[in-house]
Amino acid sequence: MTLRPVLVNIKAVDDTAVGRFWAEALGWSVSSAEPGATAVKPAGFDWLDPVGVCVDVIAVPEPRTATKNRVHLDLATASAAHQSELIARLRSLGATPVDVGQGEVPWTVLADPEGNEFCVLEPREVYRDTGPIAAVVIDCVDPRAMARFWGAATDWTLHEVSDDHATFRSPKGDGPYFEFLRTPGLKTVPDRVHLDLLRYPSDDQEAEAARLRALGATDLDVGQGDVPWRCLSDPEGHEFCVLARSS
Repeated sequence: MTLRPVLVNIKAVDDTAVGRFWAEALGWSVSSAEPGATAVKPAGFDWLDPVGVCVDVIAVPEPRTATKNRVHLDLATASAAHQSELIARLRSLGATPVDVGQGEVPWTVLADPEGNEFCVLEPREVYRDTGPIAAVVIDCVDPRAMARFWGAATDWTLHEVSDDHATFRSPKGDGPYFEFLRTPGLKTVPDRVHLDLLRYPSDDQEAEAARLRALGATDLDVGQGDVPWRCLSDPEGHEFCVLARSS
């Protein structure tokens, strides 16, 4: 039994506007199968057999607080010129510069139209084949503990682990990296960004949830009610969902 990351779930008051922003930012298509949910995905993406991850923007009534998200996206660039052009284009789409204490760094920190932080990275060889999303980045206190939990929870391959960071990627070597960065301070409020995971067809939903609890996950009530997916949090409180399969 194991799971695959499949969606980066972003909460927004206006899912349509934020979904359009991310579609333009990533060069992906946008669709809405139901009110309050906007899907942003690359051409040919099959969420039941995913390569990499796509983005789902879900409407919520509450505006974002001033607290920095502990989950964010890093965007890849191919050259210094590409980085500059992408930053300019994103700002024209409604992104704004953000100071999260990064100081003088070669990347640029921006926020989407509802304040969700993300980074536009300088060109890095390691991200040359990831597509537009270089990495899904999660702040944490203990990267080694996160590596143990997420390494057992998912089928993604652990590439590197230290006291300061841990890095995973799909076993096929496709799509973005999944990175944990050692960051001071504990999680204090629910994030506006989280991961959704998908089980394999032969695995049982409730058995997977029980397995995750045994690894250190806890059940999470975010007012979801009676739904087919399971809301959980990892040992440091990062929210995630185990999606139900339609086939």
